Amino acid sequence: MESSLQPIYIPQLAKALDRTDVINVDEYLPDLETLTPVQGSLKVVHQGNYLEVTGQAETIVTLACDRCLQHYNYRLTVDTSELIWLKSASETEFQPLEVELEYSELVETLPPDGYFDPGAWIYEQLCLELPQQQLCSTDCSGLTVETDASPPAIDQRWAMLEQLRDRLPQSSISDDST
Repeated sequence: MESSLQPIYIPQLAKALDRTDVINVDEYLPDLETLTPVQGSLKVVHQGNYLEVTGQAETIVTLACDRCLQHYNYRLTVDTSELIWLKSASETEFQPLEVELEYSELVETLPPDGYFDPGAWIYEQLCLELPQQQLCSTDCSGLTVETDASPPAIDQRWAMLEQLRDRLPQSSISDDST
């Protein structure tokens, strides 16, 4: 079965009906371990000098609790949109390696004659929705450490030395260096 998340050639999208491509998603993403396939839809609209991408997707992932280390299932959902600017090669050709950017300039860009990868876009959006602090429940108490009240077992290799120490008088055991 061929993936519905094939890269979209941007010039071809500009010539499509309504300059739009709608993709229904119902498959596993290769780089994201999930229990269920990612299900949802993605709409990519060519708006001249930018792509307008909107998408909804959901899946179930298995996470490890940061407190108790138990595994639990988590429903991961995305309902987002993004504008991806189309920047020609001449606009980016002679840029220095280090450039100070304004916050408004921190946007995704693609070449207008390149490809948009919907699989990578959905993957990135799902990864951004993973919780920073992974807790199996809000009242998780964390790891429980069982303490044993019995005295620690004596290493048998030291048993003879322990017997010798018990035979010596207390005064000779104390450290008198005077």
